[in-house]
Amino acid sequence: MAAPLDPVIAEIIPLMPMRDPTVMTPQSARDSLRALAASRAAIPPPVVDSVVDIKVKGGAGPLPARVYRVGTTSAPTVVFFHGGGWVAGDLDTHDRQARNLAIETGAVVVSVDYRRPPETRFPGAFEDAFAAVSDVFNRVAEFGGDAKRLGVAGDSAGGNLAATTAIACRDAGIKLAAQLLVYPITDVLGGYADARENARYPSRAENAEGYFLTRATMEWFCGHYLADPGHASDWRVSPLRATSLAGVAPAVVTTAWFDPLRDEGAAYARALEAAGVRVKHHEGPGLIHGYFGMGDASDVARAEAQAARADFKALLMRGA
Repeated sequence: MAAPLDPVIAEIIPLMPMRDPTVMTPQSARDSLRALAASRAAIPPPVVDSVVDIKVKGGAGPLPARVYRVGTTSAPTVVFFHGGGWVAGDLDTHDRQARNLAIETGAVVVSVDYRRPPETRFPGAFEDAFAAVSDVFNRVAEFGGDAKRLGVAGDSAGGNLAATTAIACRDAGIKLAAQLLVYPITDVLGGYADARENARYPSRAENAEGYFLTRATMEWFCGHYLADPGHASDWRVSPLRATSLAGVAPAVVTTAWFDPLRDEGAAYARALEAAGVRVKHHEGPGLIHGYFGMGDASDVARAEAQAARADFKALLMRGA
């Protein structure tokens, strides 16, 4: 039997943004995520040694990025992509997640602010993510300094970008040491509106509403990201649809039990294992989508996120 919903998380859910796509606009989604981050300003952020804003290469020009360091010696480098359904989220909304990632892995973390829909639809975000990782790889001496310990990470839509970028890196001969996929979007075929496709993943019905991220909101996100619904079968949108996952980087995949994305994330972990990829899957008992940002309030969320980051650190330290 699955663990019950963490009672602390249950109290947080009514306070969460982006729960009603019938009234949501891209700008309101962005504003609400930024307001959520700002509401925590009184809580001191996790302390790192330095935070520097830079530029990295994107698919169509330079992108804003932020570099987090804990120390000055040679270290792994992680390129991090924020969540927010591709539409919302930015460097500030995910600042604490990037800081925790740097602190708990010892890596230099490069958080990248990719172009967002509807202003830039698919494949813009994917092209930005891959271009950014390629740029960091080529400039790794400026960051952690060790090309054999380069990883990618991201949550939700950012996890989607990390997963698809890991596939692109394999194809381009860029050998990543690890990927951390936090409740990732992995199969967009049907845009979360097609009953037959939804039936493949029972969590889309079990957790359709009531646990912050809803299936209707996922449908809204996909409608903004994809100008053509046919793009959903492209592995650059749906990594679970890739012809082969053999040879991609070792992975840590996290899911949350009360999340409509739970089953596609678990399916991706199984697909990676079937392709011979080393995988550690954290199931997130008692948790919801977004729990990596809830560690200040929930002991359960903090422990699960820390366990995943510890496994990611182990893969990074092993090297490619």
